[in-house]
Amino acid sequence: MSKHFETEAIRNQTERSQFSEHSTPLYLTSSFVFDDAEEMRSSFAEEKQRNLYSRFTNPNTTEFVDKVVKMEGAEAGYAFATGMSAIFSSFAALLNAGDHIVSCRSVFGSTHSMFTKYLPKWNIETSYFKVDEVDLVESLIKENTKILYIETPTNPAVDILDLELIGNIAKKHNIIFIVDNCFATPYIQQPIKFGADLVIHSATKLMDGQGRVLGGVTVGKEDLIREIYLFARNTGPAMSPFNAWVLSKSLETLSLRVEKHSKNALKVASFLEENKNVALVKYPFLESHPQYKTAKKQMKLGGNIVAFEIKGGIEAGRKFLNKIKMCSLSANLGDTRTIVTHPSSTTHGRLSEEDRLEVGITNGLVRVSVGLENVDDIIADISQALINSNK
Repeated sequence: MSKHFETEAIRNQTERSQFSEHSTPLYLTSSFVFDDAEEMRSSFAEEKQRNLYSRFTNPNTTEFVDKVVKMEGAEAGYAFATGMSAIFSSFAALLNAGDHIVSCRSVFGSTHSMFTKYLPKWNIETSYFKVDEVDLVESLIKENTKILYIETPTNPAVDILDLELIGNIAKKHNIIFIVDNCFATPYIQQPIKFGADLVIHSATKLMDGQGRVLGGVTVGKEDLIREIYLFARNTGPAMSPFNAWVLSKSLETLSLRVEKHSKNALKVASFLEENKNVALVKYPFLESHPQYKTAKKQMKLGGNIVAFEIKGGIEAGRKFLNKIKMCSLSANLGDTRTIVTHPSSTTHGRLSEEDRLEVGITNGLVRVSVGLENVDDIIADISQALINSNK
C-alpha cells in the first residue's frame, strides 16, 4: 500500500541498529570494514551492494536520497555537497565534448556562469530561449543537443514554464530533460510526472528550511543516475553524513513548512500588489501572474518566493533594503526567517546588465523569501521600509 507524502517523509528511515533507536543515528565514519578478503573484493567489484567509503555512500546520505527519490517519484538519486555541485556533476557526467544544451535563459547566476564560462572549455555550447519563447525551443535543438534544461519557478523572477509542454518536446527529440525544482520542492510539484528525466535540488534551501547546512541532490532515471554516481564517486563532490542527517530530519517537516511558507507568501504578494510604492509583483498564485494558469496546473501551492519592483528604481531599492528592520538581508532563501535580496547586486551580480534585463532582473527588483514568522509582522516590516524608501 502506497503511503502519503508526509508519511513517507517521516517513516522512511535506515534499518535500526542493535540499539533499537527510534531516530536514525549519525554515521560519522569515513569508511566501513569487511569480514574477509573475498567480501572486500566482491564489494569493490559491485557484486555485493554495501557501504564501502563515505565518499561513495553512507547510511545517512542513503536515507536522505531515498526520501527525495520517493517524494519525486524517481527511480534513484545521489546527494552532493551543494546544489551547484549537483548541477555541475549531473551535466559533467552526461555530456561529452561537442555536445549541445538548450536552456531557458532564466537560470540561477552560477548555472549561467557554468554554461557560458566553464562548459565551453570542453566545446559544450548552450542555446537560450526566454520564458515567453517556448515556441522557439524546437528550432534551437540540433543533432548534437543532449540536454534540455529549465528552472520552474525561475530564480529570481518566479516565472513559470510549462513542464508538460517542454517534457513532450524533449521526448519527441529523445533528449534528456532536466528540471531544477528547488523553488517548488517535491511537495509542490513533481516534474517527473510531466516528463522530466532528472530533477535537481539545492537542499540548502527549503529542504533544510532553517539556513543550517549546504546540500544538493539529483534524482531521476536509474541509468542516468548510475552515470552521475560513477562521476561523483571518482571526483568527490559527496554530501557529508552530518548534513545528510540534518536534511533527512528536515524533510520530515517539509510539507508543514511549505504549506505555511506559501500561505504567508500569498498574503505578502497580495499586500504588495495593492501598495502604491510597488510597480510590479510576481507570485505564481496571483491571478495577475503571466503564467498563472500553468502554475495552477502543475503546482499544488505558489511557494515562498515573491518578486517585486519598487517604484523609483535602484535608489529606491537601496533605500528599501537599508530600512528593513526585522527581515534579514541575505542571499539565501527557503529559511524559517524572511529574507530580502537584491538580485542584480548579489545572486545575479556577475551577469551583464544586458543579460539581467533579458530575464527581467531590473535594478529595482527585490526577491523576498517569505518565512514562517507571523505574516502581519512580515508585512509590517516590508510596509514601513516601502514608505521610508520613497521619502
